[in-house]
Amino acid sequence: MDDSDKYCREKTAKSGSSFYYSFLFLPTEQKKAIMAVYAFCREVDDIVDECTDKEIAQKKLAWWHTEIDRVFTDQPQHPVGKALAQIKDRFSLKKHLFEEILQGMSMDLSYQGYQTFEDLRLYCHCVASAPGLLAAEIFGYTNPNTLEYAKNLGIAFQLVNIIRDVGEDANRCRIYLPEDELAKFSLTPQDILEKKYTQNFQDLMAYQATRARSYYEKALLTLPEADKYDQRCGLIMAAIYFVLLSEIEKLHFKILDQRVSLTPLRKLWIAWKTQRTLKPSKKNTHV
Repeated sequence: MDDSDKYCREKTAKSGSSFYYSFLFLPTEQKKAIMAVYAFCREVDDIVDECTDKEIAQKKLAWWHTEIDRVFTDQPQHPVGKALAQIKDRFSLKKHLFEEILQGMSMDLSYQGYQTFEDLRLYCHCVASAPGLLAAEIFGYTNPNTLEYAKNLGIAFQLVNIIRDVGEDANRCRIYLPEDELAKFSLTPQDILEKKYTQNFQDLMAYQATRARSYYEKALLTLPEADKYDQRCGLIMAAIYFVLLSEIEKLHFKILDQRVSLTPLRKLWIAWKTQRTLKPSKKNTHV
């Protein structure tokens, strides 16, 4: 393992993300590749989350735009960039998907709320579906419908993230819920910022949960049977995410003052249990 691979592995492990548990069952080369992509996502997401000066954050994101150019001309400077340069050709990774991830980060920096779900869906695509499409290439597929699966699953994941983090996001004066849907349930953005836990809020969040489940179901319907084993990391993540959503629902969406999470042991158990139900099919795994 070279220094860039080690950096990506440590970045992934330290994040504490549920994704780490799905990566554990991958062959070495795929594991290195997906950790490089995930480390990139963490690097740019940390800029938005941790940099309090917007101008500096914009400059850092601009640097990463340049670094992605360098990755695709084999001149990277950052350990994550070096790791990506090593695997981009092997797994046919598309430059525009990294640029879309950076677009999502820029949307966070210029955050002004989301008027409709269509507005929010673009954001979800950039921050979740684009990484999902990169992951699909790394995991391997034979049917292009698998890419539709990856897009839909990414949106499902991000919608669960939004539900889980609604209280934390309010602490940062951010609301990732469509404003027209708040109005539909007789709520205002201020109600969320002031963390007013009401029946209307519960109904709104149940509405969001139903949408998340619909994207999850759409993803599963578009995943060809022949590609399920290769795409098992996404299915493991889906199992973890939707157990988490079920836990939130059991709490009647009391999430404005707490962040619901699963223990590492429970995530590992779900990952193992899901993985063992999937069997390799007799085919070549990558196109």
